[in-house]
Amino acid sequence: MTRRAVFALAVAACLAVAPARAEVTLKGPVEQGALVIGKTEPGARVTLDGESVMVSRRGYFAIGFDRDHGPRARLVVASPGGTETKDLKIAPRAWNVQSITGIAPKYVTPPPEQIERIKREQALKRAARPRDTDEDWFAGQFIWPSKGPISGVFGSQRIFNGEPRNPHYGVDVAAPKGAPVVAPADGIVRLAEPDMFFEGGLIFIDHGQGVFSQMMHMSRIDVKAGQHVTRGERIGAVGGTGRATGPHMHWGMLWRGAHVDPSLMVAGIGPEGAKPGMTAK
Repeated sequence: MTRRAVFALAVAACLAVAPARAEVTLKGPVEQGALVIGKTEPGARVTLDGESVMVSRRGYFAIGFDRDHGPRARLVVASPGGTETKDLKIAPRAWNVQSITGIAPKYVTPPPEQIERIKREQALKRAARPRDTDEDWFAGQFIWPSKGPISGVFGSQRIFNGEPRNPHYGVDVAAPKGAPVVAPADGIVRLAEPDMFFEGGLIFIDHGQGVFSQMMHMSRIDVKAGQHVTRGERIGAVGGTGRATGPHMHWGMLWRGAHVDPSLMVAGIGPEGAKPGMTAK
């Protein structure tokens, strides 16, 4: 056997026992308020800033960056083929200020007799959001839960009746009372409550791995907790219940408690998300 043949056999043997490192891909803008969809080799171990992230049977994982996330994050993906480290630069976003008047005073500064109710409802919402469901429905295409003009955008600083309050963690779509609300993607209904203090009619949909959609202010709820829903399936109707000045659909999203911009998940929206004056179609 020639030297060249021996060398070729040795190289082939090395390649056989040393699999190539799995490619890691990320889909979505790496910026404040963004949910990013990752894809790697099934069975890989993923961490974000040292915290373990679930990987689905198909190799999908989700990572999210809150509205006020800092400028950096470290993603580590360890697979049988090796370890890949990505030092992510989180792009900042500029946030609007939105002043809203005409809100009932009890929703701006809740009276003492409502505090216990608010606490009970907060506990109910926390319990309805499991940290990790071993599904990857979040990796599919999202659609608008309702159609109409965009009347409120993610991240804007809210001023209610002249008093600064928490930022707006969602997107508002103006639509008439009774207009249909559909599931933006596949998932499991984890909460379906018709009368929450702030949110009014409220639905949580679990899209897997801590990714949740929240539809608020609904006039009617057509689903139950534990029910599987598919993208486009009707789940209820637009309303103006809870802390609202008129009928609209509020769509919020969370990843493990981090508030993310749902409009970034819809095709055709730019990297900075929905803007007032756009139309949800």
